[in-house]
Amino acid sequence: MSTAQGELVGKRAFVTGSSRGIGRATAALLHRRGASVVVHARTASEHTRSLLSELQSAGEPNSGSRVALVTGALDGVDDATAVWDSAVSAFGGLDVLVNNAGAWIASEIESAEAWRVGWEANLGLNLVAPSELCRRAILEFRAGDGGVIVNLASRSSHRGDDAEHLAYGAAKGGLLALTKGIARGYGRDGVLAYALAPGWVATDLSDGAIERSVLDALPLGEVTPAGDVAEVIAFLATGRARHATGATIDITGADYVR
Repeated sequence: MSTAQGELVGKRAFVTGSSRGIGRATAALLHRRGASVVVHARTASEHTRSLLSELQSAGEPNSGSRVALVTGALDGVDDATAVWDSAVSAFGGLDVLVNNAGAWIASEIESAEAWRVGWEANLGLNLVAPSELCRRAILEFRAGDGGVIVNLASRSSHRGDDAEHLAYGAAKGGLLALTKGIARGYGRDGVLAYALAPGWVATDLSDGAIERSVLDALPLGEVTPAGDVAEVIAFLATGRARHATGATIDITGADYVR
C-alpha cells in the first residue's frame, strides 16, 4: 500500500479557523506535505465541506485518512477545552498547533456597553481561547516528543490598531508575549513556539476593507497571499528552526518594517 510522502509525514497538526484564508491555505499545505491534519471551523459550513472534499480527494497517498474535522466556537476557555479534546482524539495525539482562528472585532469608545462587549469578545477569541489551546498543547507535547506551536498575531501587535479596534491590537499583543513566554519556559521540554505577524492578507478579515489607494501604497502593490503565510507555517512545523523559537516573523510585504 502506498504511503504519504513529504517532510511532514508522521506529524499530526491542528489548525484552528481553517475553512478560509490563512487557515485553509495552511491546512491544505500541511496535508499536501504529508501531515495528518485536523481542520476546524465554528460550524460545518459550505466552505468547511469544500475543504474536506479537497483534502480527501487530493490524490496524495492516504489523503482521506489524514484529515479530520472538528467544529465549535472558540470564545473562551470552555470552548477551547472541548475543541482541543476533540482534536486530540482524531489521530490519538497532536504534534503541531496552529492558532489561526481570530476576528477583527470593534471596541468603540462612545458606548460603555460597546466597549465592554468589544473587549470581552476580542480577549475571548483572540487571546483567552488561544492561550488555553497553548496550555493544552504544552502538556501534550512535553509528555511526548515535543511539538510546535504557531500563533497568528498581527502587525497590530507591534504598532497598535485603529481607534475603533484598540482591543484587537491589545489582544494580539498579548498573544506575542504569550508566545515568547512559552518559548522561554518550555524549550527544554521540546516545545517550540513562534508568532507570525501578518499585515494585509487576502482573507475574509480584509475582504472589502482595502481601497485602491491603499493597494497602490503597498511596496509590492498587492496584499499578501494567504499561501505565503502558509509556507512559513509549514516550514516551522517541520521543527527545523529550533533556534528561532520565541521569534515573531513579520509577513507584511515590507508595508510595516521594524
